[in-house]
Order: sequence, then structure tokens, then C-alpha cells
Amino acid sequence: MSTSIQIGKVMGIPIRLHITFLLILPVFAWIFANNMPAFGFADVVPDSLRYALALSTAILLFTCVLLHEFGHSYVALKHGSNIQSITLFLFGGVSSMEEIPRNPRVEFKMALAGPATSLLIGAVLLLIYKLSRPDDSIFSPFRQDESILNPYLRLVWLIGYINITLFIFNLIPAFPMDGGRLLRSFLAGRMSYIKATQAAAGIGKMFAIFMGIFGFLTAAVGGFWFILIAFFIYIGASEEEKSTAVTVILEGVKIRDIMSRDVKTVSSGMSVEELVETMFRLKHMGYPVVDDGMLAGVVTFTDVLKVPREERKNVKVSQIMTRKLITCKEDDDAVVALKLMTTNNIGRIIVKDDGKITGIVSRTDILRAVQLLE
Repeated sequence: MSTSIQIGKVMGIPIRLHITFLLILPVFAWIFANNMPAFGFADVVPDSLRYALALSTAILLFTCVLLHEFGHSYVALKHGSNIQSITLFLFGGVSSMEEIPRNPRVEFKMALAGPATSLLIGAVLLLIYKLSRPDDSIFSPFRQDESILNPYLRLVWLIGYINITLFIFNLIPAFPMDGGRLLRSFLAGRMSYIKATQAAAGIGKMFAIFMGIFGFLTAAVGGFWFILIAFFIYIGASEEEKSTAVTVILEGVKIRDIMSRDVKTVSSGMSVEELVETMFRLKHMGYPVVDDGMLAGVVTFTDVLKVPREERKNVKVSQIMTRKLITCKEDDDAVVALKLMTTNNIGRIIVKDDGKITGIVSRTDILRAVQLLE
């Protein structure tokens, strides 16, 4: 089951909403509807207007997060990177690209583009507010006796204020925030890329630990959110460190160097019952389907489970196999296979040439290579 839905494309980039975003959107709307000025609309009447403003604020907030990610993606596209998608999650947006450039200058520009977009949006909106209310301070807006008269202007100020906050927060030098990538790009000009990543990730973990401790000490007054954010920062820093280490270690390693050439296959005319017997005998949970020497599909134990036991004798492999295949070539980098597995949540990829199978590479093959090369 897919955990995200695609709502469209911009600049050729698929825009997706994760299920966590769909769950958190009404929560944000409720918070804005029940917060008092200047961070909410609890004093606005009638209720229909109050909730309309709150929902609009929540939608505009995540729209600004999306524009933040477009800032990253635009610079990435200009420098030749391929953006696979932009997904809005519970805590913001994520641009999924095939590979982050190793050039420190390019990574610096990409990392800075997102916060710069947030700063621009925030500055423009706060300027509009200031021009509309020249006597008010942008840091302490809306005198209480007048706040009820300006719900729309309050929305402008609130979105502007949040974007400035996003700008500052994202510049914290800790993965997975943009500040962590800015720090790595700075360090990568002075040391190896992997050491720069380890240093930036280490700072990110330390920051997460301090934030978690602060959240624990202030749990009684809402510190739970600091603990939750600290957890995601720590995990993000750890994952960035691991993925970079694996990518660097596998540099120069081709799929032909690690793949298995002895590939067990099945035919599309085989019954599912015979397939299960083959799985028991050969101890593999997935097989390429080959007819007359040509690759026709792939079948796994997951496909078998969709067929009731009493019907397996009459159902053919051709009826349950997957025809849309993810394959690679012998000359591809091992990192390419690993990224395909991660992106598509699969454990092995067929290696083929001119429609014929030449081997198969699994996640285990790649991890074994990493262990040996370390």
C-alpha cells in the first residue's frame, strides 16, 4: 500500500502528500483556530470565519514549505541533478534526488536556496503588514483592542513570522536541516567528503541530545515537542552519515563485481503449487520468470500469498507475476542498484543485457561488499 498520493507535477517534479501530512493538516487548523492573537484566531467571529482562516493558514504554511523545497530543487535542476519527487510529511517537506552533488559549492547553493526562499516569503509578508500598520511593531503585532478587526492582516503576519522562523531553524548546523548541509559543504572544502559528513552528523547528534534533554526538563510545559523533534534530528543525522559512508565506500564498484551469475529461474507456465515447491527446495523467495531465454517478469512469495491454497494448482505463474520490472546493467555502479532497492522497497534487482538475464544482485550482496571494502 502506498503511503503517499501524487497531487500533480511542477517543473516536471511529482508533488506528493504523505499520509502523515493528511493527518496533521486538520490538527494544525484546529491549533490556529483555538490560539489567541497573534498566533491564532480564537477571538474571531463568526466560527465559520475563524475555522476558514485557521484552515487557510495551515494550507498556506505547508504551501510555503513546498516553495522552500522548490528552492532546493530549482538549484539542483540547474546543476544537472534529477529530482524524483517532493513529498510533504508530518514535519515538513523532502526533496528526493538521485544523488547530492559532491561539489561543495553546488551543495552550498542547493542547501542555501531553501532557507533563502523562506526568508524572501517571510520578509515580503512582514513588509506588507508593516506598510499596512506602520505604527505596529512586527515583533509584537495587533493591539488587543484592534486585533479582532484585522483577521486577514493577522494571517499575513502569521505566515510571514512562521517563514522567518523556518529560515532560522533550517540554518541550525545539524542534519537533516539545511544548516547541516551548509556545514558539510564548508568542511568538505577542507577535508574528505566522508569526514566532513561525519563531523556535521556528529554536531547534529549532539544538538539533538541537548534538545532532547531540554524537552525532558520542560515536559510539563510542552517540552514533548522538543523531544520528538530531537528524535527525528538524531535519526536524520545518523541516516545521512550511514548513507554517505556506503556511497563513498562503493565508489568504483560495478554491479558485475558483486552480482550472482547463477540465477534460478521459473517459467510462466508453471503452476503456483509447483512454484511453492520450488521455493521450499531452493530456499529463495523470489524468481525471475524466463520464457525461451527472455525475461518475462518476476514472481515472489508475496505474489503467492494472494492465491488461496486450494486454487494454487490451477493458477499459473503468468497470472500473478509482476511484468513491470526494475533492472540494471552489469556496467552500472553498485550504488545505483542500492538506490533502486531503497526507492522501490525491494531486496534484489535483475541484471540483464538485451532482454536476457546475466545475473542478479541483492541487498545482501551490496552489504557484504561494503563490509569487505571497509
